[in-house]
Amino acid sequence: MIERLPADVTLDELQSLLGEGALTSEELVYLCLDAVAKRSGGPQGLNALIEVNPDAAAIAAVLDQERKAGRVRGPLHGIPVVLKDNIDTGDHQHTSAGSLALAAHYAPRDAHLVRRLRHAGAIILGKAGMTEWANFMTEGMPNGYSSRGGQVLNACGPFDAGGSSSGSASAVSGELAPLAVGTETSGSILSPASQQGVVGLKPTLGYVSRSGVIPIAHSQDTAGPIARSVRDALTLLRAMVGGDRRDPVSYLGESHPLPRPEELEEGAIQGRRFGVPRDYLGELPAPLAAGFESALRTLEALGATVVDPAPIPSAGREWGEEVLFYEFKSDLNAYLGHTGPDVPVHSLRELIFFNDRNRRLLLRYGQTLLLQSEATSGTLSDPAYLRARRRDLLWSRQEGIDHTLAANRLDALVFPNNYGADIAARAGYPSICVPAGVTSEGEPFALTFCGTAFAEAQLVRFGYAYEQATRARAAMPLRHRQPPQA
Repeated sequence: MIERLPADVTLDELQSLLGEGALTSEELVYLCLDAVAKRSGGPQGLNALIEVNPDAAAIAAVLDQERKAGRVRGPLHGIPVVLKDNIDTGDHQHTSAGSLALAAHYAPRDAHLVRRLRHAGAIILGKAGMTEWANFMTEGMPNGYSSRGGQVLNACGPFDAGGSSSGSASAVSGELAPLAVGTETSGSILSPASQQGVVGLKPTLGYVSRSGVIPIAHSQDTAGPIARSVRDALTLLRAMVGGDRRDPVSYLGESHPLPRPEELEEGAIQGRRFGVPRDYLGELPAPLAAGFESALRTLEALGATVVDPAPIPSAGREWGEEVLFYEFKSDLNAYLGHTGPDVPVHSLRELIFFNDRNRRLLLRYGQTLLLQSEATSGTLSDPAYLRARRRDLLWSRQEGIDHTLAANRLDALVFPNNYGADIAARAGYPSICVPAGVTSEGEPFALTFCGTAFAEAQLVRFGYAYEQATRARAAMPLRHRQPPQA
């Protein structure tokens, strides 16, 4: 048995080891669980997983038998995957969104994306810690904190873990698992991936089914992959994509096929045009600004034209949060209304009361956002909601991303870290962040490519070319690779 996997091992390398018989999927699961045990507690502990799947090793053994019989389902066959704790699994794992209010909640069935992953041969290793209620509980809560899971730490050092898919990024960056699934409403994949030196791919709304995911807002919510390479992220996304009758929007992506990983090319940036929306970025922190300028010079060195600035007409306007408040109340009530009798809350109102009755455990940082959502009518025919939704679409699309792309003949916009997450989220448009290096303070940062609807096929090509040219992930400092301090 292999005692330790190579650093940043890829899916292709794992499949080679599995195919050669040098490793079994059951052994791979135990290697991951051993890493979880070693890197969970103490000053270097990541606290990335909130729960492990008690059936993971048994499932792996079954998949090993399939491999011996000559049936290999694909590139995810026998590969452990971590899920964010707001994604339903109809098994022996809980789904709690990080809240003690849902600590006893067993989902009745797998989320659609989980069914697809299992069909592809993936092994659900466990649930990742996250910012409670996907960071839509209160203002001022630290990224990665939840009442059920505690504080997730950044695998790259004493930096912000990013939110709210903090545990998913920490598990992948800290080499607890090869792959993870996060969810994003506005920045919750891009933020932790950028902060922890891994690839985050936030798909177009409609590529991945939303059914079986504890919601914030149906007009912005999407699940997406977090991986240590663009190829691996693409492989995971390909397995998650597919129409779901419980979520009609998931059929939109069927006419926009994704490339196969082997189709990605190192020269994809040559001759392309990328825009820098300076008016939207505002003043960046000095270390991040220096890193971003370096990344832009790298694009030019790879043969790209960088259009700087590439103005966004809606930049500087007062973007409200009404859409999230209205949809959260409506969508969460619908989800909680189907939870079982063992769960003490079945509506947003009941959740607020439950938190208030258990303030010491549940309200360390308050619940201001829950209260603001409950104060809305929760009716999606409310004129205030409809006006806000119309405004968001207009400013993010026609007077936002689409305008800037067309006016400057751009292939994509580029941002540092998750600075473009909000406008892309309101538009329902895709983004991919790729490790770009570390700042002068040692903190990881990323270059993010953003495009129009269903531009994933193009964005992953750009991300791959940039990744291969820079190899920035290999230089990332990691907690578990550093010698212990005296």
